[in-house]
Parts: sequence; structure tokens; C-alpha cells
Amino acid sequence: MNITKYLFGGLDSNVSKIEKAFNVQISDREGINIFGNDEDVLKAKKAIDKITALLEKGKEITEQEVNYIIASIGEEYFENIEKLDDTYLCLTISGKKVAPKTHNQKIYVENMARDAVTFGIGPAGTGKTYLAMAKAITEFKKGNVQKIILTRPAIEAGENLGFLPGDLQQKIDPYLRPLYDALHEIMGLEATARNQEKGLIEVAPLAYMRGRTLNNAFIILDEAQNTTRAQMKMFLTRIGFNSKAIITGDVTQIDLPSNTKSGLVEAIEILSDVEGISIMEFSKKDVVRHPLVQRIIAAYEKSEKKVKYTEKVIQQKKQQIRHDRRKVR
Repeated sequence: MNITKYLFGGLDSNVSKIEKAFNVQISDREGINIFGNDEDVLKAKKAIDKITALLEKGKEITEQEVNYIIASIGEEYFENIEKLDDTYLCLTISGKKVAPKTHNQKIYVENMARDAVTFGIGPAGTGKTYLAMAKAITEFKKGNVQKIILTRPAIEAGENLGFLPGDLQQKIDPYLRPLYDALHEIMGLEATARNQEKGLIEVAPLAYMRGRTLNNAFIILDEAQNTTRAQMKMFLTRIGFNSKAIITGDVTQIDLPSNTKSGLVEAIEILSDVEGISIMEFSKKDVVRHPLVQRIIAAYEKSEKKVKYTEKVIQQKKQQIRHDRRKVR
């Protein structure tokens, strides 16, 4: 295997990223040579060494992984990045390993193994739901749980359920589609259908959980940012013996009415110190989809900060005007 060829990437894309990130120049004449100031050269060398270590393990390097290596230099966990997928959760139906790709994902997987309730909070593409699904299927296949229950609140994100065609189940199915997609990719279409017919896998809207006690089950509540306080409390109090619950959501994507506080946001505030409950907050650095998703999230975060700053300035000016008026009187 030509390590240098794969290290540099197609059209030298990997090396170009490292050069731009650390303001260095890299040449492969008579070995790898890095030119720049000492501190930047050292960082670039660390990135190259880490990519080389992954290649030597036979791993195919993606753009996302190069970005993550660059962003992680200086972090305590950097030295062990090449070991992230040493312990994988399961194989997909096509034989692909499902394993953590970032340090936060690794902690998230460890939390799911240890705690009865695990929150996974962060932007789209951070693997919150997919890893939870992989863990659920792994525990189910091992016989550690008897049932997998997948649920989401059927909140209208700009659409109106009443105007959608079909009966109630057909109206709700689009909201549950991401859960079906993950099931089919990891477990397979036939196995999923077979276990659903037996009642061993249940995919249902959150409202269907009311009044039940869920024992010996692995339960995933997805899109939890769209739960109300009452719904979140109802869900958390359904958990029975030998069950695990994973709650995932993105608090920047709340579709509830403006005067309704998200049950997920409130739960994080209330339950952060409760034993047996863990909370993992992902960032844009953990995005494992197309690298463009990271840039989109970063752009939105920048815009939201600007809006908040503007609102703060306006509020300060209003307070100053009221203060000045009182002085005049």
C-alpha cells in the first residue's frame, strides 16, 4: 500500500487542508518535509502521523476524519484517535462496522452501556440516533433486552397533519421514517419486518407510550426537543426494570409554539445531577455527515450569535432611553 499516496489524498486534498490549517508547506520529495515555524510544523507533523497511523491500520481516510484530526490537535484525547473504532457496536447488513468516529461519540456509547438513561444532544449528523439504534440492536441480539421501542413526538414542522393524505398511521409514518431507515440499514428490511410482526420491535409516536410500563426494553426517544414538559415526564416515568432509555434531540431545532418550553431543555436542567442519568452534548466537530454540514451549522451558529448580540444592544438602548426619560421628569 502506498501510504504517501493515500496520505496526500486525491489532488493532495488532505495535505492542502493541513497546510491551510497550520500555515505550513508540505513536500514529499525524499520523504515528507514540512516547512513553517516550529510550532506550526509540530502540529502539522502530529496530524500527518495520526493519518498515517490510521492508514497503517487499513482504514480509508475521509475528509471528515482529516477535519476531525486537525480540530483535535491539542486535546487530551488526540493520542488515542486511531483507537476510536477498535471496539465497534455491530455490523450493518452490508458488513460495515458501526463504531464511534469522535471522542464524544465514544463517551456517548460508554454512557449508554453504563446508565439507565442517556441524553444525546447536538446538531444534525452527530450520530446521536444512529449510535443509539446500533446499541439497541446489539443489546437485542445479545438477549439483554426483549424489545426495542422507537418513538418520536409527532410535531408539525411547518406541515399540517390534517392536510396530509391517508389514515393516522400513514400521516405519522413520515415522522418515523428516519428510525425505520436506521433499522433497515443495521438490521435489514426482512429482519426488521419479522421482529415488528412479532411485536419485538415497535415504532410509534410518543403519545402511544402513555399509561404503559416498559420492562426489559431498549427505548429510544428521538427528536425530543419537540416534547413538552408533560410528555417528557410521561416518557421518563414509563421506564421499567432492566430497561434503558436514550433521549436524543437538537435544541436549536425546536418546532413547538413559541410560548411552550421544550421538555428536553427542561429535563437537562432538572436531571443533570441525577445518578444513573448521563448527558452528552455534541458540537459541530462531531458531525460525521458530509463536511458541508459542519460549515452550514457553523454559519447558522454565527448568524444566531449576531442576532442575539443585536437583540442585546437594542435592549440596552431601550433601557437607556427609559432611564434618560426618568431623569428628565
